[in-house]
Amino acid sequence: MMKNSSAIAIVFISIVIIIIVSTFGDASTYVTFSKAKDVYESGSMSKFHVVGTLNKNGNNKIEGIKNSPDQLSFTFEMIDEDGYKESVFFGEPMPPDFLLSEQVVVIGGYENNTFIADDILLKCPSKYTEENIKI
Repeated sequence: MMKNSSAIAIVFISIVIIIIVSTFGDASTYVTFSKAKDVYESGSMSKFHVVGTLNKNGNNKIEGIKNSPDQLSFTFEMIDEDGYKESVFFGEPMPPDFLLSEQVVVIGGYENNTFIADDILLKCPSKYTEENIKI
């Protein structure tokens, strides 16, 4: 016969294992837009991280940003690491430093052939560059 403390330990360990497995099952991976689209077309609604930059013209001006009339959502063009340009919809207002970002990570997936971002992570230029540091 098992002691109560052993039974409690087994239940606790089982719960921890279930939590870890479910966390890894929901974790999205870093891919390109084409890989995310392939997964979507196969019927999966998986979420992915796509790394890229905002679409800029030859004058370094950002192109392809369209705010909704109420400013509560917007669409922008992003170029992934393979150089593929895709339109991304974000259902929230534009983040404050969005236009200053050097690199963008969108977390989301395709729905109705449109990449829908659930979240946006920004890498903005550092104000602490080597040339600005004076000793």
